[in-house]
Amino acid sequence: MTEQEQLKLTARAAVLKALAHPTRLWLLEQLQQQEHCVCDLTDGVNADISTISKHLSVLKNAGIVSSRRDGKQIYYRLETPCLLKMFSCVEAVIEKNAKAHAALID
Repeated sequence: MTEQEQLKLTARAAVLKALAHPTRLWLLEQLQQQEHCVCDLTDGVNADISTISKHLSVLKNAGIVSSRRDGKQIYYRLETPCLLKMFSCVEAVIEKNAKAHAALID
């Protein structure tokens, strides 16, 4: 493997690592619909503002979301909506695994 290939794979892993939390996946689904301020997102996952802010920071550091300030509020938006297309493939894997597991039980 070349150094460039290694860097590319490491960058991919960083993005996937940023996605690897249920709360962050939920946040992406919300941001897919529209831009939100942190205060709008706390009720959906029953978490406080600092927890949501930390999750959004992980997503922002990975380049998945961006933010803008409006007064005291910080609004977040999804930078790469195409990323969510990957989830249909993930769902296919989950469904396949569930069917395989069910076949083993039968």
